[in-house]
Formats: sequence, C-alpha cells, structure tokens
Amino acid sequence: MRATDDSPPLRYGNTARILHWVSAIMILSTIPIGAIMLREGLERSTQDLLFILHKNGGVIIFALVLARLVWRLISPPPPLPATLPDWQHPAAKLGHLGLYGMLLVMSVSGYVRVRAGGFPVEMLDAIGAPTLVPHSEALADFAQSVHAYGRFVLVALIIVHVGAAVAHMVRRDGVMRRIWPPVGG
Repeated sequence: MRATDDSPPLRYGNTARILHWVSAIMILSTIPIGAIMLREGLERSTQDLLFILHKNGGVIIFALVLARLVWRLISPPPPLPATLPDWQHPAAKLGHLGLYGMLLVMSVSGYVRVRAGGFPVEMLDAIGAPTLVPHSEALADFAQSVHAYGRFVLVALIIVHVGAAVAHMVRRDGVMRRIWPPVGG
C-alpha cells in the first residue's frame, strides 16, 4: 500500500506504536541478558537472576508479538510514502515478516528448551499455566540448538531493521514519522 505524493504522511496508531516500542525495548534488553547469563565464572545467584529475566522476558515478548500480529489484522499498517523506491516496499514487508517469524521461533524454541529440560518458567508457573511439552533431553537439546543459531538470524534482522530506520531518518523521507514518537503526534 502506498500513499499518494500529495497526501500527508500517515502514521501507525498509538496502540501499534506502543506495542512496537515496548517490544523493541524488551527484545533489545533480553538479547544481552541471554548473552551474559551464559558466561562462565558468573556468580550463581547473578546467573540465576539473568536466566529468570531472560525466560520471563521471552514470555512477554511472545505475548507482545501475538498482540502485534492481532493488532496488525485489526488495524493494518499505514501506506509507505509514495516517494520510496519500488524495491523498498517488498523489502520492508520481507524484513517485517522475518522479524515476526524469528521472534516467534526464538520464543517457542526458548520455551521448549526450558520446559523439555524440566526447568520452570516462573511467570507461567505463577499463574498455573500447563507445561505444553514433555520432559525430553533430546527435544530440549534440539530446541536449544534452534535458539542458539536463531539468535544470529534475529540479531542480523534487527541490525538491518535499525540500519534501515537510521537511513530513513537521515533521508527524512517520512517513514520514521509513521512509528515515532511512541505516542501522540
């Protein structure tokens, strides 16, 4: 979808912008927590806290991604500015699809790794959520591999996404005004 040259730049609504920026903050804090928690020589109590933050952060990210997908169906994104080169339209769609897909892969693989490994997910346990996967070391190992390799794909997609955002800010082509500021106008 494209805006016409003479139309004002359109924006995402407040709900979509809040969901986007809360997701971004959660994702950008969960990634380094995940990297730090795996360091050798880390004090056990610190490592335990980081594991709890990472696991429960993944649950929140999963819920945010689902909310964003539902909201996207209810309230489709505004059109991109008509001044963008034609190749950027499918590139933007593919980039967003990749991000959503990898966020789901990372959330599900993290959950499966933890639950199949017999570990708690404190937030879910507190509300009495059932464990949806059987205890299985083989399944836990597979999910851990998916999660470990998937992080590289996710980080690469985030770098491309942030790089594109910076390029649009520098060009002042109206794309960033669709999502910034997080609320208001």
